[in-house]
Amino acid sequence: MSPIIRLDGVSLRYRLAKQRAHSLKEYAIHWMKGGLVYEDLWALRDVSFEVGRGESVGVVGRNGAGKSTLLKVLCGVLEPTRGSARLAGRVAPILALGAGFDHELTGLENVYLNALLLGRSRREIAARAGHIVEFSGLGDLIRAPIRSYSAGMIVRLGFAVATAWRADILVLDEVLGVGDAAFVKRCEARLAELRRDGATVVLASHVPDEILANCDRCLWLEAGRIAADGEPRAVLDAYASTRFDGVVSAGVVETASPSSA
Repeated sequence: MSPIIRLDGVSLRYRLAKQRAHSLKEYAIHWMKGGLVYEDLWALRDVSFEVGRGESVGVVGRNGAGKSTLLKVLCGVLEPTRGSARLAGRVAPILALGAGFDHELTGLENVYLNALLLGRSRREIAARAGHIVEFSGLGDLIRAPIRSYSAGMIVRLGFAVATAWRADILVLDEVLGVGDAAFVKRCEARLAELRRDGATVVLASHVPDEILANCDRCLWLEAGRIAADGEPRAVLDAYASTRFDGVVSAGVVETASPSSA
């Protein structure tokens, strides 16, 4: 069976201008004079791996190692600078607190907004809205603007929407650690249910217990590269045994002129 996720030599570069332009006019002057110089920050470097249907893969690494960038590539938010990322199926992402939400709208209005962004019809949303509200545990607060919600409440609502329908691929970025213990258990039960139904899960987390409880495989990213890929306990032990002394670069930085773009 062909993999549901396949990355071949994926590298992703952020171009950072070294000059600080305080206005569009100032930027245009630098550009016309050919004086713009960039730093190339490589957030991912030659990342290759495959994920089979129904697998649950954890992603670990220190801050700035490239975890969130990798997940954004998987969700199609970012296009690789080099290499290719192929996903065969519908993706349900939870990448950041409040992503896809309008903080001036109520929780219920945001249920419709977020689900529409995930490609669901209004009829599908209406049929599942009650279930989503019940799973989120927000009760009457679902009618309040989400600007009044705590971070945990926003995650609960986002998770409830993203998992209301079985997606082929569920991508989670540091979300389980935000909710309370009771809700985390409900999330883990929902993930297990989705996996039994054949869904593929990619979960980035700084909490080893979350990886061990929810994943049967683990990737360790370091400086944008895969440092290890294998059984979660072995990868986590290797990651934990590595000491990071001093300041370590978040990626590979190169200085580039405009002609090298």
